[in-house]
Amino acid sequence: MVPKLARVALRLNNNNFLNATKTILITSRSCGWTRDWKPGPYPKTKEEREAAAKKYNLIPEDYEPLPEGTGWGDYPDLPMVGQDARDPHEDFDFHYRRRNFGETLHKDYDAITSDRHDPNSKMRYTYGSMFCQFLSWVLGFCMIAQVSNYFELRIEQTMKPKQWPGPGKVHYTFEPDV
Repeated sequence: MVPKLARVALRLNNNNFLNATKTILITSRSCGWTRDWKPGPYPKTKEEREAAAKKYNLIPEDYEPLPEGTGWGDYPDLPMVGQDARDPHEDFDFHYRRRNFGETLHKDYDAITSDRHDPNSKMRYTYGSMFCQFLSWVLGFCMIAQVSNYFELRIEQTMKPKQWPGPGKVHYTFEPDV
């Protein structure tokens, strides 16, 4: 006979498993809208280009697909503009992400959000100068350590000589101090 506590734990595990299965089925069933945005084949004719531009809410003059053979099909080649570079005073539909409803996103949109990389930012120093500054600090501290070891420079407190026991030496006693 299974103890009562084990039966309760088994029932909870079974319920959690069923709920997890339901969640998986619901999520896979409800994501059908992604098929609408799946890139189609690379456009060859003018009519296909116009249909692809309409699909991505672009005018035909602005539509330029990504290069053929990259695997992106008819997805447009949009400029890489980070969220922080967009006008903060514009009336966006979703102001936190600075985008509008139905707006076509860059293919690397998940990498250029406001909490990640901004491709339009200009750094104060180049990567080479930052590496040289880092290297100069590290080598400077290494040089100071080597010089202090060579000339035996000590910045810590000096210590008295070690008190080793020996014949005729009394360093401490156990008699009471009167």
